[in-house]
Amino acid sequence: MSAKYTRSKIRKELPADFAYVIEELLHETPSKGDKKFRYYNVLIDTIIETQRADDFIIALCNLIQRLAIDRLHLLGDIWDRGAGAHLIMDTLCNYHHWDITWGNHDIDWFGAAAGNRACICNVLRLSLRYGNMATLEDGYGINLLPLATFAMETYKNDPCTLFGILEVAGEKQGEDFDEKTKRLIAQMHKAISIIQFKEEARIINRRPEFKMDDRKLLEGINLERGTCTINGKEYEMCDTYLPTLNPGNPNALTDAEELLMQRLEHSFLTSEKLQRHVDCLLAHGCMYTIANSNLMFHASVPLNADGTLREVEIRGKRYKGLDLMKKTGHLVREAFSHDVPKERRLFAIDYIWYLWCGKDSPLFDKDKMTTFERYFIKDKATHTEEKGYYYKYNNDEKIIDMILDAFGVTGTHRHIINGHVPVRTLKGETPIKANGKLLVIDGGFSKAYQPKTGIAGYTLTYHSRGLELVALQPFRSSTEAIEQGADIKGVTQIVELSQKRMLVKETDKGRILEAKVADLKKLLFAYRNGYLKEIKN
Repeated sequence: MSAKYTRSKIRKELPADFAYVIEELLHETPSKGDKKFRYYNVLIDTIIETQRADDFIIALCNLIQRLAIDRLHLLGDIWDRGAGAHLIMDTLCNYHHWDITWGNHDIDWFGAAAGNRACICNVLRLSLRYGNMATLEDGYGINLLPLATFAMETYKNDPCTLFGILEVAGEKQGEDFDEKTKRLIAQMHKAISIIQFKEEARIINRRPEFKMDDRKLLEGINLERGTCTINGKEYEMCDTYLPTLNPGNPNALTDAEELLMQRLEHSFLTSEKLQRHVDCLLAHGCMYTIANSNLMFHASVPLNADGTLREVEIRGKRYKGLDLMKKTGHLVREAFSHDVPKERRLFAIDYIWYLWCGKDSPLFDKDKMTTFERYFIKDKATHTEEKGYYYKYNNDEKIIDMILDAFGVTGTHRHIINGHVPVRTLKGETPIKANGKLLVIDGGFSKAYQPKTGIAGYTLTYHSRGLELVALQPFRSSTEAIEQGADIKGVTQIVELSQKRMLVKETDKGRILEAKVADLKKLLFAYRNGYLKEIKN
């Protein structure tokens, strides 16, 4: 929402190094030839002479950005695909007004930061899959040497061809590596994947209420036959070199794997920067946000086959819709709280993993996550992940209105705004659904998605005239961005415009201000009529 800024508010936003200069230039109007005009010229000349011109221009640009955005809403998924997640988090933690609805990838990193071993494995696996170790090593100081040492020894005779860095549209993802490093990454990738499946099975065993016994797939492996039985059907495996698998107890870690996990767990728990970034997202985020008649959440609200809100059982109680979002949000916070009983905290840490890949998770909402099948089973029919009913009904205006009602969202122009699923514009998909009631603004900011989506994500702007959706162009190089401005050129699509401009008093912030004004008037009345007495020191 655009806003008018008072002098005092602008002063608070000014960069410290140039606050005085900008104030002088901003709030006076010189006339040609007078003293003030010469004074302003000297100010500018001094900035140039002291070689601060570039810094001054950057500071002005940042100031304009800050003043142009009254509040920034993020729909989640900061980590896992690009190499600079820690840099994004540094920027966010120092940003002015913002909030975030947590995404499934954020939750996965939450779990790793809380010490959930399955989440730690998954975070490492995805970083290796996308050739992105910079965030782990340079950003958070995660020590990967124990994993590298273990992988080189355990898989020294294994080419690990199925575990190379992901290739999208013929282009390798991540950083540039020599062949020796690529092989090491593939070995590390396979090593942590096998440990992940074991750690996940251990969670499933101690949390039968998750109802995920069908995902303990290591138990179905027959190394002699080179097959794996899934849901009663035997499938041929494309990789059977599993030296750490004990057929008699397939989910058990070897001594070396256990020692490795202890070291990795310690590394995540003691990463000061990672813990600080997670604390920042906990402070600014939740499972959903409602602002100016817009309901925002990352992925879904679980539904039944008939489109009604699905009840999800958590610790013997059932929750749906708004209550489910609140409960899961509380559990996430309990995972980082030392004020709750240890047993509750341990359950919350396990539930964070369920939020990543559980069938009834509002951050996942699929029948299963087929990570194992995509690595090891040749039959691609097993790779399919069936989406929940929310995705079948998200173009149904009546269902969307039902969800908005359930969350108490009112207003003539109300919407659900989602992220999570990249909009494949190359296939003709549209981000606008349910007659404009629902918008999916995940166009795939990360490079890994751009060959599928054709764009570099969406930005949804909400201002006094309505809603505008901007499809951003992929960033290809700094040179192209500077010379052509390609990274800031977007295709604007008007979603909803009103003939009457919305006034500040009609926004959430305006209603808060009106309530404060009413309270102040009551205080003034009480003072003038003797109900409140002035106390002098």
